[in-house]
Formats: sequence, C-alpha cells, structure tokens
Amino acid sequence: MDDLTGYGMPEVMVIIPSCFEEAMEAVLAVRARKVVLLQADQLDPEVAQRAIDFVAGGVTAMDGQAERLDATTFLFAPALVNLSHL
Repeated sequence: MDDLTGYGMPEVMVIIPSCFEEAMEAVLAVRARKVVLLQADQLDPEVAQRAIDFVAGGVTAMDGQAERLDATTFLFAPALVNLSHL
C-alpha cells in the first residue's frame, strides 16, 4: 500500500505558547494525530496551569495520553501512540 495518507511518519510538534489561547493549537494537533511537546514556561504560572489543564482535558476526551516531563513541559499523544518509559 503506497498511499499512507494519515498513517505516514509520526509527527511531533513543539508548542511554546505565549498566551492561553495558543494552547488550543495543541489540542487540534493531537486531534490530527500528532504528538505534542507543550512547553508552557513562558506563561505566568497560573496561566500555564490553566493551559496545561485545558490541553490535558481535551486530549483525555479524545482518549489520548499525557505525560509530565517537568513542571511546565508535557507530552501529549493521540490514542494510537504508545508512550513508554525506560
């Protein structure tokens, strides 16, 4: 099968939002079956927490996964991606 549209190479997006509204991009990217590295350290702590909660809620609603890497950096993945630890 040569046409792998939608099933090609996995894509990872790095999103560094400068405002809460840009967090929606992360939810849309996971919906498009992309893995998202969200780094919210440029936001005020309260806004960062709100943005992370928003994205986590959206990703969870799509049966996706979330992994905390540090206080303001998270990895969000769609349901078909297997996250594992070493």
